[in-house]
Amino acid sequence: MKQFAILALAILLSGCTGVQPVLVEPTAEAFVTSTLPPTSLPLPTSFLAPVNTTPTTDPSILAQLFPNSNMEDELTRMDQQGMVIVEVTPINLGMAGDALVFEIAMNTHSVDLSMDLAQLATLSTDAGRVFQAVSWDAPRGGHHISGELVFPALVDGISVLDGASKITLRIRDVDAAMRTFEWDLQ
Repeated sequence: MKQFAILALAILLSGCTGVQPVLVEPTAEAFVTSTLPPTSLPLPTSFLAPVNTTPTTDPSILAQLFPNSNMEDELTRMDQQGMVIVEVTPINLGMAGDALVFEIAMNTHSVDLSMDLAQLATLSTDAGRVFQAVSWDAPRGGHHISGELVFPALVDGISVLDGASKITLRIRDVDAAMRTFEWDLQ
């Protein structure tokens, strides 16, 4: 019965991760002779492969975590600090109208993502200008969210990118003190 419960739990957890459990054939050494009745024997740990908690860069797993993204996109940046993976793609750097927009996806299995990124994010240029985000339009809470982080494109009638050759997006306090994403402007 315990074997069934552990297998059911492994299958249930794999539904959230998209990773299938790996079953390993037990060896004769995995079973220990016991004076307990057969129904009380513990499940040998060799039945389940160990769980890897290290962030991955495996493209097939990342494609499962970020199904709507093009991981080959040269503008996409990823930060894997702590227990949250953050992926950022600028949407309109070359043709900003009233706003500079960044598509952000955050994925985790242990951190509540209910924070307002507009309050935690700044955009700076190598020309020395720093701007606070004006909005974050993602659902609050959960473990897999995505949305648009918006910055002003003009301040006092001047483009925020004026005179810049590099921009840096910083997001603080998302299961890491600071996450930094940089792009060279061409």
